[in-house]
Order: sequence, then C-alpha cells, then structure tokens
Amino acid sequence: MARLYANENFARPVVECLRTLGHDLLTVLEAGKAEQAIPDEEVLSFATSEQRCVITFNRKHFKRLHRDQPDHAG
Repeated sequence: MARLYANENFARPVVECLRTLGHDLLTVLEAGKAEQAIPDEEVLSFATSEQRCVITFNRKHFKRLHRDQPDHAG
C-alpha cells in the first residue's frame, strides 16, 4: 500500500480510514511537527526524505510545489 504523510489540515477520521485500508500513514502530529507553521516546501522535503506522498487539502500551494519540485514521492 501507499506510504503517506498527512498534512496538519487533514481530517483524523480520513487518516483512520486510510489506515484501515492498509496504508502506511504518518501524520504531522505523529512526526512531532504539528503547530510549528512549517513551510510547505519543508513539509514536502520531509515527506520526500521519508519516501511518502503528501496528502493535504492545501491544493493551491502543493500544486505549485509539485510543478516546481518534481522530484518527490507524490
């Protein structure tokens, strides 16, 4: 299954549902990075270093990052 990294704005019930489906999901809170106003570039960099895809509702910013930094897990 997918290795995922849930951004702070991602709903906990969805996280649990994805885990139930067998996905390996790490949240920002579990990574010790919650409520630190970490820039989106650093969120993506951390996820990439962990070989995880970022899941977020922050589509606008991550769409730009996807275009500008194409070397990531998704």
